[in-house]
Amino acid sequence: MSRKINFTFSRSSTANDGLIVLLCPKGGELPESASIADPEGVLKKAMQVAEFEGKKFSALDVLAPQGSPADRIVVVGIGDAADLNGNDWLRIGGAIFGQVKKSRKVVVYADAGALEIPADDIANMALGIMLRSYEFDAYKTKKKNNGGAGKDKDFAVKLVSGNAATAKKSFAAAQAVADGVMLARDLVNEPANILGPVEFAKKASALEKLGVEVEILTEKEMKKLGMRALLGVAQGSVRPPRLAIMHWKGGKQKQKPIAFVGKGVVFDTGGISLKPGAGMEDMKGDMGGAAAVLGLMHTLAARKAKANVVGILGLVENMPDGNAQRPGDIVTSMSGQTIEVINTDAEGRLVLGDALWYCQDRFDPQFMINLATLTGAVIVALGHHHAGLFSNDDELCERLAEAGKVTGEHVWRMPLAPEYDKMIDSKFADMKNVGGRWAGSITAGQFLQRFVNDTPWAHLDIAGTAMGSPQTEINRSWASGFGVRLLDELVRAHYER
Repeated sequence: MSRKINFTFSRSSTANDGLIVLLCPKGGELPESASIADPEGVLKKAMQVAEFEGKKFSALDVLAPQGSPADRIVVVGIGDAADLNGNDWLRIGGAIFGQVKKSRKVVVYADAGALEIPADDIANMALGIMLRSYEFDAYKTKKKNNGGAGKDKDFAVKLVSGNAATAKKSFAAAQAVADGVMLARDLVNEPANILGPVEFAKKASALEKLGVEVEILTEKEMKKLGMRALLGVAQGSVRPPRLAIMHWKGGKQKQKPIAFVGKGVVFDTGGISLKPGAGMEDMKGDMGGAAAVLGLMHTLAARKAKANVVGILGLVENMPDGNAQRPGDIVTSMSGQTIEVINTDAEGRLVLGDALWYCQDRFDPQFMINLATLTGAVIVALGHHHAGLFSNDDELCERLAEAGKVTGEHVWRMPLAPEYDKMIDSKFADMKNVGGRWAGSITAGQFLQRFVNDTPWAHLDIAGTAMGSPQTEINRSWASGFGVRLLDELVRAHYER
C-alpha cells in the first residue's frame, strides 16, 4: 500500500514549486536547472560548506535562497553519471522519496550536470519513488502525525525534462511494474487469518478485469486429478486448498506459453513436525512465491505484454490438527510417483510437485519457473541478497542471471547432480521429501526436478529475499515483492514478440 502519487511530466516548471530536487553527479557539478532553483547562486557555497560532492544516494537539504520559486531545495547525489544503469536510477528515485516524503508538492529536475537523462531512466526514477513510498499500515487505527501532509493526502511529483513526452510513455510500463510489486508485498504482509487459500484465489480471480483468464480448482477437482501430494499438506487445515490457473494471452495464437508456478502456503506451522514457536509468525509469508507470480501476472496484463503466459498458484495451509498428515505417511502424486513424508515441514515441495506436473502436462510450456520460500538452508548459503537458482537448462539460467543484474534482484546458481538426487531415494516409496541435514536446498531442488520431465525448468528459492530482506533505497517493508521485477525483465527481454 503506497501513498497516492500523482506524476506529471513537463519540459518546464513554473513559480511556486514547493520543493525542488536537483540531481548532482560526482564532483559536485550542478545542472543547468540549478539556476532556476537558485537564481542568486548561493547553493554552490552551501554544498562546499557541507562538503557535498555528489556521492551516489547522498543528499543535501537546504532552505531555498531568496528569489527561488521553491521553499526547499534537495540536492541528491547520483555518483558517476556515465556508469549509471536502470537499477541505479530506480534506487536514486527511492533515495529522492526518502528525502521528500513529508512534502505534498515536489518538482524533480531530471538533468544532471551535462547529462540529459534518457526517458527510460526517468521512468525508472519514478518507479523507485513509487516503490519507496510503500507502507503496509492497513491495520493501524491511529494516524501518525509525521509533521507532513500525511499519506491520506495527494502527493504530486513533477518530472521536468526535455524528454518529458517520451518519459511519460515509458512511465506507463513502470506503473504496471510498481502495481505488481506492491500487490505482491501486500499479499505477503497480510496476516493469515485474513488471507487463506480461498481469499488468495479470489485475488487471482480479480485479474480477470485486466483480461487474464482465471480458473480455480477446488479440493474435489484436485482429487479427481490425483493431486494427493498437495492435498496431503492441506488435510490438517479446516480451510480448503485451491489451485489457481491464470492465463494471459498477449502473444501469437499458436505460440507456446511460458509458465510460472508459485508456492502458496498461506501459513506454515510445520504440521505435525511443528516449527519452534519463536518467529513462527513470519510463516504468514510462506506464500511469497505465489505472491510474486500473482504480482507478475498483474504486471504483464497491465502493460499488455506481447507473450502467452501461464501462472499457477498452489494454495494451502499447513496445520497440525487430528487429520493432519503424519511423518511416515506415503502419498501418491499426480505424476503417479509415490512420496514418503519424512518431515511434514517440508511441505512446499509437495505442493509444487503436483503444480509443476499439472503445468507441464496441460500446457506444454516453453519453460517453467517456480518460485518458493522453500528452505532455510538457502539463507545459510546465500544470506538475504541472492535467491537460490536451480535448473536443468543453461540458457534459462543465463537469462535469469542477466535479468537479475538489470533489476538488482540477484540470483545465484546452485548445483543439481545425481549424487544429491540419491539422497532423496526412499526405502518404502519412489522418493522421500527430505534428504537429511546436508545440502537441504539442493535436495529440495532435486525433488522438484522429478516433476518436470524434459521441460526446461528453473526453481528459485526466495526464502531469504521475499520476506525479512534487507532495507534498501526502494523498500522499507518486511515484504519485498522479490521476483516480480526480475521475471518481468526476463519476459520483456526474451519472450515478447
